[in-house]
Amino acid sequence: MSGQQPGRDKVFKPLEGDDPRTVAGYQLAAKLGAGGMGKVYLSYTPGGRPIAIKVIRPDFSQDAEFRRRFAQEVKSAQRVQGLYTAPVIDADTEGSEPWLATAYVPGPSLADAVAEHGALPVEAVALLIAGMAEALHVIHGAGIVHRDLKPSNVLLAADGPRVIDFGIAYAADATSLTGSGVTIGTPSFMAPEQAAGRKVTAATDIFALGQVAVYAATGTPAFGEGTSHGVLYRIVHEEPDISGVPERLRELVTRCLAKDPAARPTVPEVIALCQSANAETVLRRPEDWLPGAVAADITGRNAAPAPPAYVPTQPVQPATPPPGYGPAPTHQPPTHQPPAYQPGPQTPAPLHHTPTQLGAPPTYPGQPQPSYPQQYQHPQEQAQHQYPTQLPQPTPPVPAKGKRKGKGVAIALAAALIFGIAGGGTAYVLLKDNNKGNQAQEDPAPKAKPTPKGGGGGEADPAKSPDAGASSGSEEKPTPTPVPDPEPADFKDIDLTAGYHLTFSDDVVRPQPGEDGAYELAYDTGGYLDSESEGGTLALLDPGQPGSLEACRAETRFTESIYTTKLSKGRQVCVTTGTGHIGLVTVQGFSPEDSPSDYMSLDLTVWRNAAAAAAASN
Repeated sequence: MSGQQPGRDKVFKPLEGDDPRTVAGYQLAAKLGAGGMGKVYLSYTPGGRPIAIKVIRPDFSQDAEFRRRFAQEVKSAQRVQGLYTAPVIDADTEGSEPWLATAYVPGPSLADAVAEHGALPVEAVALLIAGMAEALHVIHGAGIVHRDLKPSNVLLAADGPRVIDFGIAYAADATSLTGSGVTIGTPSFMAPEQAAGRKVTAATDIFALGQVAVYAATGTPAFGEGTSHGVLYRIVHEEPDISGVPERLRELVTRCLAKDPAARPTVPEVIALCQSANAETVLRRPEDWLPGAVAADITGRNAAPAPPAYVPTQPVQPATPPPGYGPAPTHQPPTHQPPAYQPGPQTPAPLHHTPTQLGAPPTYPGQPQPSYPQQYQHPQEQAQHQYPTQLPQPTPPVPAKGKRKGKGVAIALAAALIFGIAGGGTAYVLLKDNNKGNQAQEDPAPKAKPTPKGGGGGEADPAKSPDAGASSGSEEKPTPTPVPDPEPADFKDIDLTAGYHLTFSDDVVRPQPGEDGAYELAYDTGGYLDSESEGGTLALLDPGQPGSLEACRAETRFTESIYTTKLSKGRQVCVTTGTGHIGLVTVQGFSPEDSPSDYMSLDLTVWRNAAAAAAASN
């Protein structure tokens, strides 16, 4: 078997002493690799589909800012569903060791393929870059800049490439570890603006795409190798070495590697350049689009090892695992028979059984509790998956009249005694409090109207009638008085610098330093507007949609961040703060390329406490 699958042991490494055996219920079958962010393991879904689980390094998981951005990027990545991306199917960003699971791609990385078998032919490079460009199209469409597009983050499958790890480098940039000798990303594949610490945009990924094309076609990086400082200097100040790039790919890599981000091609232009470099009239991806040696590596990776069977070492309580992701136990719980009912004065059964909500799913020795993907709800969140902690007892026959015993009789006698002393109203309250969940009982107050003075048959005084109290209790609550909308406060020509924020409650709203700290509106240096206040939301209005307080109140397309790549002059953003203010941002423009400061110009209209006023009116 090993002879038919060369290198299998090199691909699927056995678990070592410091490797976990399970991750949130997923049983690990092998280790796929390790990098600057953590380790990657092979596992399976309950249906037998192989997946790759990346467990983040402990030192990263201890950084609060990394966790916040990691959670944000995972949430965005789960929206990416492209033919040339490996979808994120499960994740835990809150646990002691954050992790995420993606579909397993049975193929080598571009870095491994080139290192072992050499450069790819022109046709394969054209198909590779075209597929990667399609992946960037859906990644950028989700508001994500990859930031770390390199050969090791491109997997070669039989039906095309797969781009992985999009957005995770952004979370790593936020951690304090990046300033203490920890390098995230490969310097050889950075863009000039990224190396210089300037604004990162979708064009940054296009530059990296050109570098990947040079590497795939020649086997060496476009700006050479060596120390990171030397490589970064050449990226910023020198031209790439493309002397070994085939002529048909020269225009593609030259345009992608332009120093000026504005001069780089768009994704559709990249695909058109790949088309012109291809020998065929159209881009068609045959089954044998890769060289035979690389295709053989794919065959070997298809035979992934199965996870070891889990056998509990101790008896466990019978339980039916809830549906969802994470392996189920292999043992079969015995059939549980409800105990026979034995009537007795000390075992009264309730007339109405209310199931008690099930606690956390059972865990097994050495196996953490399973995690569930977003499309599945945890059973605790679904009423139909609630189970009683004890099976309901059969309802006993009702004893003959006059012979009932137990707690209910004592309550009824006490209530009757109180009724004779304190009046029917008090007894009614006590009976109601002791019979929650039953139907409303009749008012025990006497219904006969008092006879008017003089013995006549006239009407009784309504104010003294027992019915007056009953009717007053059923009166409808008064309709709340509408709260008028607050007056708008306008602030024009605000230059919001990256790394600064706005606070809507200030008398004069002006930028203040700080981008992370539960701010109501911040311009993050990552290139996006951010609402970090608890309960705060953003909503991007459509072009031509008039901005107003009513429009912002009616808008429900909420998000917590909006990348500036989606903004242009005239676009408007509704901001609802966690403190109850509503703001309307109107984009007026951005700083020029030669500006030493990165800022966006905007007008702001604030309706203070408008969210609270709307709630009070309802």
